[in-house]
Amino acid sequence: MINKFSETSTLVSIITVVFNGEQYFEQTIKSVIEQSYNNIEYIVIDGGSTDSTLDIIKKYNNNISHWISESDDGLYDAMNKGISIANGELIGMINSDDWYELDAVKKMVEAYILHPNKTIFHADRLDIDSEGGKTVRKYNPSALKLKYYGMTYNHPSMFISKNEYKEHLYNTQLNSLADYQFILEAFLDHPNNIFYVESSIVNYRLEGISAQTSKWQSTKEAFEARKNAGMNAFQRVVALVFSSLVRFYYYLK
Repeated sequence: MINKFSETSTLVSIITVVFNGEQYFEQTIKSVIEQSYNNIEYIVIDGGSTDSTLDIIKKYNNNISHWISESDDGLYDAMNKGISIANGELIGMINSDDWYELDAVKKMVEAYILHPNKTIFHADRLDIDSEGGKTVRKYNPSALKLKYYGMTYNHPSMFISKNEYKEHLYNTQLNSLADYQFILEAFLDHPNNIFYVESSIVNYRLEGISAQTSKWQSTKEAFEARKNAGMNAFQRVVALVFSSLVRFYYYLK
């Protein structure tokens, strides 16, 4: 359990990146401001929305610590922008079509306090389909799958220390897999710095940016992400062949 001093002294920054997100954005905001944990700095980075997103931001202005509305170079540029102004010891990212469970932040702060030698905290997520059905997506601990197939961590569940972000940020040259490069790089450099909390803390709508990315674009970005993370040419080719065979297998099924 967190003692009262620890809870009030650990500032957590939550960042939401949004662009024309009027459909679900209010639910995201409510899930942050209604958290059971109170010491939260909430940052909203808007990419210059033309729908009613700004009206929603202004409606909750008293609950938002900082917000910016201006054009950017995509999702990961906006994330980096939010990180640059975050003051929290621990930083979480919640996209504008997703939402947290009530005790999400509290659970991650508990892990952060109990494991001060760790810098990346992650958990399970609930995948939400187009009809509102929920499926638990658990973390897959396979290092081989992470390196040679794809993302095994749930990025929307991650709470990352400010110090970790000082080591590296998100690659703005990638459109959908900069989070994969980020965690792969962190894993290859310092695998023992990552801590898993076995709990579903975030709800993730499946029709997000990853679902809209073509197979070719994903394959190309995964190859580039592995290169940037430090995998050699042989490892990248093995990963390309292995991931292609796995996808072909699931296609045949």
